[in-house]
Amino acid sequence: MKRFVSMVVLLCFALAAGALFAEETQMEVPKAEAPVVAAPAPKVDTGDTAWVLISTALVMLMTPGLALFYGGMVRRKNVLGTIMQSFIALGVITILWVLYGYSLSFGPDKWHIIGGLEWVGLKGVGLEPNPDYAATIPHQAFMIFQMMFAVITPALITGAFAERFKFKTYLVFLVLWATLVYFPLAHWVWGVGGWIRNLGALDFAGGLVVHISSGVSALAAAIVVGKRKSHGLENMAPHNLSMTLLGAALLWFGWFGFNGGSAVASGSLATSAFVVTHIATAAAALSWMTAEWLHRNKPTVLGAASGAVAGLVAITPASGFVGPIPALIIGLAAGVLCYMAVNLKTKLGYDDSLDAVGVHGVGGTWGAIATGLFASKAINSAGNDGLFFGNASLLWNQLISVGAAWIYSFVITLAILKILDWTMGLRVSDEEEYDGLDLSQHGESGYTL
Repeated sequence: MKRFVSMVVLLCFALAAGALFAEETQMEVPKAEAPVVAAPAPKVDTGDTAWVLISTALVMLMTPGLALFYGGMVRRKNVLGTIMQSFIALGVITILWVLYGYSLSFGPDKWHIIGGLEWVGLKGVGLEPNPDYAATIPHQAFMIFQMMFAVITPALITGAFAERFKFKTYLVFLVLWATLVYFPLAHWVWGVGGWIRNLGALDFAGGLVVHISSGVSALAAAIVVGKRKSHGLENMAPHNLSMTLLGAALLWFGWFGFNGGSAVASGSLATSAFVVTHIATAAAALSWMTAEWLHRNKPTVLGAASGAVAGLVAITPASGFVGPIPALIIGLAAGVLCYMAVNLKTKLGYDDSLDAVGVHGVGGTWGAIATGLFASKAINSAGNDGLFFGNASLLWNQLISVGAAWIYSFVITLAILKILDWTMGLRVSDEEEYDGLDLSQHGESGYTL
């Protein structure tokens, strides 16, 4: 007890002496002959900030929209399990993004392949603008806008292995895939110092980072996980196309924030991205519907909805660099190309349950290449001219970036899935698959009739 009291007394003396020393030191500092004027802090533009925050909310809504889009396409016994795979990504990826994901994606560059750990836990990511990424909005506004991109990307992959994947394995997959695929790729393309950014390749809102990465990873997943039981032998038609169409409409709505918000300012560039996003989407919905009508003699609701999503995917990388007529061409081509890709899966023999490969992998690839064809500095002076505006080098850079994204995403995803299969198992049991993911994984039913 005496020792404790003595320590407290000594501590008090030390604190008092420190306070006196600080006060004395402060008094001894000579006054400057002239006042020192601090450099003006970067100014936050309220209009730009409002637009980015609204866009963030729009992009956040896309993940529940995707849940409904995918949920309506599966059989009734798997609707909750499918919706849950998208919805839970909001929780898992948000925490990863705060802890280290944002730092690895956009933090100070290391070797042109990854961000440093200086911003771990959002340390140093405050309310002042960051001139490297968004000079007129709070750094945290840019951070949370990018968070929503990171959230929806792995959720897109779930379309490839719908109706047969273990939920606990999926949670681990989310963590590993985001860490090893999304965060490095985001830094390559968007991070200051990233090698694809330094190369000069253009990706305005995520053709490479979001859609090629998820679509190619979906291909790896479909191959490793394998086909659904009785695939090709029993009817596995969508159980609720009304839900799917509602999901597609929410995706279309949210995509205005996805692409328009990527201008990180509420000006002419955001307007241009907004306009071309809508044009390309409408064109792709019509071209997919028409191609299917000619091929199968019936225009389907699922086809129109899928075509709209294909158009959204394809215009994403180009949205900040192209005008209305190129957007129309991109959308028309996307509908036909993605329809052909979706039909090709039966010939190639893999079970991509909800067409993630054909829509996102092929659509994102076409969009990235089309950027190299149609980009114009007249639309965005910070971009570049494409092949049709006299600059063939941009197309070459786009092809290099597409190849890198394809190879990296496929190889790393394949490795992640193989390791998880050996350690935890990827698939539910045959009995659980027969009962459905709703009951076997969550103990619930989507419908009580």
